[in-house]
Amino acid sequence: MKTLGIIGGLGPESTVDYYQSLIAVYREQTRDDSYPTIIINSVDLTKGIALVTANELAALAEWLATEIAKLAAAGADFALISANTPHIAFDEIARRSPLPLISIVEATCEAAKQSGMKRLALLGTRFTMQGHFYQDVFSRAGIALAAPKPELHAAIHEKYMGELVKGIFRPETRDWMLDIVADLKRREQIQGAILAGTELPLLLPDANYDGIPMLNTTQIHVRAAVKAMLS
Repeated sequence: MKTLGIIGGLGPESTVDYYQSLIAVYREQTRDDSYPTIIINSVDLTKGIALVTANELAALAEWLATEIAKLAAAGADFALISANTPHIAFDEIARRSPLPLISIVEATCEAAKQSGMKRLALLGTRFTMQGHFYQDVFSRAGIALAAPKPELHAAIHEKYMGELVKGIFRPETRDWMLDIVADLKRREQIQGAILAGTELPLLLPDANYDGIPMLNTTQIHVRAAVKAMLS
């Protein structure tokens, strides 16, 4: 069995979800009462957000590659970054990384292709909704993405960083996000929604809402990682 390394802490709530989900999916796959070997390097979310906000993507890539090197030194065979936003610099991180990396964007695109859906909502931090890293991958697969109205981006980002990252999951925020998804269904004819923020599945845990499937990027990433562990 291969050893997985995780860059965690981006943020802490979703890192816990990754850890628990990895164990559950691994045991579901193996059915032999064993547990996976996982090494977690929990890094400073505040530093990561500051680098992305300043558009210092080369510095972000250098920092995360250095943190991945610690996972390699500890014995990891491959790694993942347990957050969507840092994938804004994924290509450069992967180029610098001493370990093979599993991309949450590529894994989610593969899951979307298998679902047959061709038009999806994209929900996450403003860096994710306004960036090109999801669009670039999904457009190559012939899948269109629709973000919420631009005037909502700041409010969604504020809720994300001010509540979800801190482990605050309010029913009124859940209802507000579902209203946004419903609006995208009306305006953009989306067939599903990508929860492209690893705290979003903690706010919206169901597989679908009002007939709209939710692509849980944490679970998709976890399943890709377990497949690699057992390969």
